Amino acid sequence: MARLVKKPLFNPQGDTDVRLRRMLGGNTTNLNDFNNMKYSWVSPWYRQAMNNFWVPEEINLATDKKQYPHLPAPERRAYDKILSFLIFLDSIQTANLPNIGQYVTANEVNLCLCIQTYQEAIHSQSYSYMLDSICEPQERDSILFQWKDDGRLLRRNTFIGDIYNSFQEEKSLDSFLRVIMGNYILEGVYFYSGFMFFYNLARNNLMPGSAQQIRYINRDEATHLYLFRNILNELQKEEPDLIDEGRRAVFRDMLREGCEQEIAWGQYVIGEDIQGLTGEMVGDYIRYLGNLRAVNIGLDPVYEGFDKEPESMKWVSQYSNANMIKTDFFEARSTAYAKSSALVDDL
Repeated sequence: MARLVKKPLFNPQGDTDVRLRRMLGGNTTNLNDFNNMKYSWVSPWYRQAMNNFWVPEEINLATDKKQYPHLPAPERRAYDKILSFLIFLDSIQTANLPNIGQYVTANEVNLCLCIQTYQEAIHSQSYSYMLDSICEPQERDSILFQWKDDGRLLRRNTFIGDIYNSFQEEKSLDSFLRVIMGNYILEGVYFYSGFMFFYNLARNNLMPGSAQQIRYINRDEATHLYLFRNILNELQKEEPDLIDEGRRAVFRDMLREGCEQEIAWGQYVIGEDIQGLTGEMVGDYIRYLGNLRAVNIGLDPVYEGFDKEPESMKWVSQYSNANMIKTDFFEARSTAYAKSSALVDDL
């Protein structure tokens, strides 16, 4: 069984045979060799992530600045709280991903983690750009730190924050696997649930620049989700005794807890007063996401009867496409694309 050992940076005695490379517990040289990769999915993932490059300031938020002060009160409240939550998620991702990389001994996967870290920083910048563009400085700070005053938002942050802190305090295989699963839940449920609200605004002709900004973030997060899905699946192949039935039950419980918290949060922050959304729609969508995320890493579905995208929420996948090109990121069988080219890869 793999051991969780912090890898040395300089290791002349490391293995050079790609067949000996492992996700955990390998003897890596840390040499980045783009011509010799063990995991076939890494090269197309890397090219896709690199071609996703974008700059937050290229998106015009002039309309959003005019509309924001006049948003209906429920939409304004939800905009502030959901944006505050997304700011936290991307910030903690930026800080935590290098901690994971210290123990991943497949150097090509670490390259992916480095790109993800960079992209999460871009997302944080984009949220700052949104706030700076639409509201006054005092309002900006109020949104940025809402989790200090809103107990429900603090509890949302605490679920992931405690998982990440546990890995800081105890570098064990158990805490490592929990932090990997926490990343998967964050990328595959929390982000997608939050993005959905902004797409609903756009289909009501509100805050179009914010929705476009979220589309670009969503495009990045789809690749991040695929990365952690593959990390979990590769670990199950390489270390079948490590991710046994007991561990799979823990993963499933974590996923259910994450979904239940997201459903409760969605009903609190969206409620029944926002045009185009209801608490039932939000709950159905999150249960669908939970089942999809479970099945994609070999777990049994979490919720009975939510195996297909709800009819009432099919518009989400249309809005989630940054270039308005047909894309099915949920199944990770997308026609991937770059913002300014015709590059096609199968993610």
